[in-house]
Amino acid sequence: MPRGDKAPTQRQLRVGEELRHAIANVIERGEFRDPDLQGRPITVTEVRVSPDLRNATVFVVPLGGGDSTPILAGLKRAKSFLRHEISRSVQLRAVPDLAFQPDTSFDEASRIEDILRSPVVRRDIGLEDDFQTDGDDGE
Repeated sequence: MPRGDKAPTQRQLRVGEELRHAIANVIERGEFRDPDLQGRPITVTEVRVSPDLRNATVFVVPLGGGDSTPILAGLKRAKSFLRHEISRSVQLRAVPDLAFQPDTSFDEASRIEDILRSPVVRRDIGLEDDFQTDGDDGE
């Protein structure tokens, strides 16, 4: 089994959640000097931590959607500031190196919802519901 297929440990999940809260608090305070981050509402949806806790991938999305490219660039520039702030609020042996990625799960959920609302799928679901109703009458 390749290493990348292993489920995260409880420790990784716990540290990831602590980091997510710490990063969200720093972003909420809005102490950034970067113009791409000032006044921009950002949601930190998930933080995935490597097994050795030395690297963390932070998944972000602009609140309300939109292009996340300038936000990712601004967060990359503010990485050292974020690490410093995290070190003040989270007790870890070493603060992990941060990498930022756009969270596409909302886009994927929207795409699935559009598929489920398509006339072809609705027709198929409607036929299935009629079949179940006819069989449940007991007559």
